[in-house]
Amino acid sequence: MSVLRSLLYYPLFYGVSFFLVAGAAIASLIGQGALRRLVRMWTDWHRWCVNHILGIEVRIEGEVPEGAVLLAIKHESFFEAIDMPTLFEFPSVFAKRELFNIPLWGHSAVVYGLIPVSRDGGAKALRQMIGTARTMVEANRPLVIFPEGTRVPHGERRPLQSGFAGLYKLLGMSVVPVAVNSGPLYHRTWKRSGTVTYRFGEPIPAGLPRDEVEARVLDAMNALND
Repeated sequence: MSVLRSLLYYPLFYGVSFFLVAGAAIASLIGQGALRRLVRMWTDWHRWCVNHILGIEVRIEGEVPEGAVLLAIKHESFFEAIDMPTLFEFPSVFAKRELFNIPLWGHSAVVYGLIPVSRDGGAKALRQMIGTARTMVEANRPLVIFPEGTRVPHGERRPLQSGFAGLYKLLGMSVVPVAVNSGPLYHRTWKRSGTVTYRFGEPIPAGLPRDEVEARVLDAMNALND
């Protein structure tokens, strides 16, 4: 069944995605409102395919925060990266700067309000990133970061990227850690049915020492490890 579900999922999801992504590129020339609607349509289509074709249920534990909040999310597969605009209301996601160089996609990312992260850009790049993030906070948008910096196999616990602590300190915001266990079902060629869980931890207050906030975020993000 996993093979049959996956063989149906790939052409349906990516086939429709081609037209939605192309439409989003055009919408980005019109304005943020039109682009926002296309992006939400695309991620809702992904969630529908996950639910009804792959047979993956999405379960949420804890309270999903609203408005301007910093969310540190476990990253096991592309599932949660695509799912953010369905899970949250108009989130602003920190993304690798290299992605902004992709023709059409890069411009759409800027219009939508993604925040470029340059790991080797120095102090100037950090100031620009913080400035953009503060603009999103003023617009009451959730800030989403995957602080491990890359996908991590389910069950593995890796240190957070150093930039997370700097971001936490300079923004002066509390952070909500989120565990997710998508890897065993979604990060594979033949995807499996089952349940993907988001577990929202308790907000961690601003102003904590680096060692303490990193330890608390790591513990909460890895709460679903088997």
